[in-house]
Amino acid sequence: MDKKHGTWNEHHPRHRLLEALRGFSAYAEVQQAEISRLKGLYSHVPKKQKKVLEREIKYSEKFTDIEQLLKKNQNVCNDIVRAALDFYGVDQHELDQHIQSMKTAGRGAEKVSVSQSLKHFVRDWAATGANERDAAFPCILKTLKDLFPSDQQNENVKVLLPGAGVGRLGHEVARIPGFQVTNNEWSMYQNVAYRFLTDLKHPHQHPNTTIFHPFVDSWSHHRSTADMLRPILIPDTPIDRSAVVLVEGDFTTAFRDEPAGAYDVVVTHFFIDTARNMMAYFDTIARLLRPGGYWINFGPLLYGSAPFVQLSLDEIVKVVEAMGFEFLEVPGGCGGREEVVIPGSRVYGVEAVYGFDERALTRNAYEALFWIARRGK
Repeated sequence: MDKKHGTWNEHHPRHRLLEALRGFSAYAEVQQAEISRLKGLYSHVPKKQKKVLEREIKYSEKFTDIEQLLKKNQNVCNDIVRAALDFYGVDQHELDQHIQSMKTAGRGAEKVSVSQSLKHFVRDWAATGANERDAAFPCILKTLKDLFPSDQQNENVKVLLPGAGVGRLGHEVARIPGFQVTNNEWSMYQNVAYRFLTDLKHPHQHPNTTIFHPFVDSWSHHRSTADMLRPILIPDTPIDRSAVVLVEGDFTTAFRDEPAGAYDVVVTHFFIDTARNMMAYFDTIARLLRPGGYWINFGPLLYGSAPFVQLSLDEIVKVVEAMGFEFLEVPGGCGGREEVVIPGSRVYGVEAVYGFDERALTRNAYEALFWIARRGK
């Protein structure tokens, strides 16, 4: 994280950290620019039509309400920044200098990643996100319990979860007796959000201690304005900051110093399709798993804009088997919701919703791919 380690550019970990902190620091300012744009567009509405809008629904007040809630969200973002400055040992002066240098260079603060991080709080740590968690978590947790039955007195079962986001699944796995959990995440936006949740100065060991309004920065698909403006409370359950270790950085490089076979289980949850090079992910999983260790996958194949390879499911199965993995039966791991995706294979499909807002007038769903693969001995 020190500037002296490595080449100082936009890929340096400290630069990425400062960029994330700049994004959270500028949340309300960036969102306000969008509100100003929308106000300008509203000014083009003819007076007669505007009179109806103001009389019937007081449309202008919506702008005012949202602006006030953006300020409240900024307070949470400020707390995220303060927690990160403390955790990473970054001085406010260094952040201010970085912000100024980026302004001088004409580079605006990131908008989408900050907004998405706040929404990940909803998915992982709010009661309203349970519908999305329930699509995947029970499958994974039941599988782990089946693989390591409690009557076998399991101790020190080491589980790695790359692409952990803001961490809820790892904490759920850590509740299983005898399991030691390591989360891994590359995004500094997600990491600083997680550090806020586990910061000693914020009482997240108690539920519902942080209130924010994550849906005010998007105007589409709302059933009501009240839904758009509604508050969300996090966390819905106490967070034990000591239960999980977070290793930051690229999955393919962050564990280079780990000995081969260091983990009993690797859980990839909505992760493998994020790879720039999927083969590097597969190689890393194979190296980190002990002989006979298990790889549990749950997620889609939604590739980004520039991956080196884009494999279809049948190609993934062939490649993974050629690497020495054996796909195992999944006996009702998802409560019977799973269906074989490719006839004769042991890869299953499970419908998984994804969208952050359970009240939205839109539904996104994947046929998430669920498998258990055992590394050869």
